[in-house]
Amino acid sequence: MKALAIAATGMSAQQTNVEVIANNVANINTTGFKRARAEFADLLYQFERVQGVPNQGGGAPVPEGARVGLGVRTVGVRNLHIQGSLAQTSNPLDLAINGKGWFQIEGPNGEALYTRAGTFNKGPDGELVTIEGYNVEPAIIFPEDTTDIVVNESGEVYARLAGEEEPLLLGQLTLVSFANEAGLEPLGDNLFRETPASGAPFEGVATEEGLGKIHQGYLESSNVDPVKEITELISAQRAYEMNSKVIQASDEMAGTVSKGIR
Repeated sequence: MKALAIAATGMSAQQTNVEVIANNVANINTTGFKRARAEFADLLYQFERVQGVPNQGGGAPVPEGARVGLGVRTVGVRNLHIQGSLAQTSNPLDLAINGKGWFQIEGPNGEALYTRAGTFNKGPDGELVTIEGYNVEPAIIFPEDTTDIVVNESGEVYARLAGEEEPLLLGQLTLVSFANEAGLEPLGDNLFRETPASGAPFEGVATEEGLGKIHQGYLESSNVDPVKEITELISAQRAYEMNSKVIQASDEMAGTVSKGIR
């Protein structure tokens, strides 16, 4: 029976939906995490009766046909790049972007990667690195006798050195933006990679060209809403149960037919 296969696609789709929700909830406290949403589309339709064709020669065309859908499939898992709330940490190397933009990171093989998680630190040579040890681009290197660090809203990095009254400008952090942020490929560790779907990165200075501000001593929290996730989890669970009931009913109908044959 077709109903068995159709309901099976529904159960598979809702299982994927629950897995996406579970990942959102698991990352509710992950810095800079962007919640995801599963997207679905109906499958092909099988015609039992085609509309627009007359029943007999010279007759009027049938206004409506009979089409039976063959189920549902997952067409994508979309990351929703909505601004998360900013949490104060008072750590001078914690940076948050309020608005549009991504920090640039140099990956393991020199690959250009991007992140919204500004949990930065100093490397062994005083360079600015991520919590995983990847270099932040453009490179910023802090002198050994640095006593204080200031990063302004436009991304200029200053260091106050021991015995010096005036702070020293070390460099300029730049941000990048994409035409389609949803097209970025998530790699884990709060890192994303450019893809043909995202488009090429546009680099600029924070607060200019539509880019957001950089806030020192803050981190961007996950944009996961626990109330929304629980609500969607209940909805997915009920949809899974209904598809299961369809399979159960179809099995009982098939059992009735087989008993009649015997």
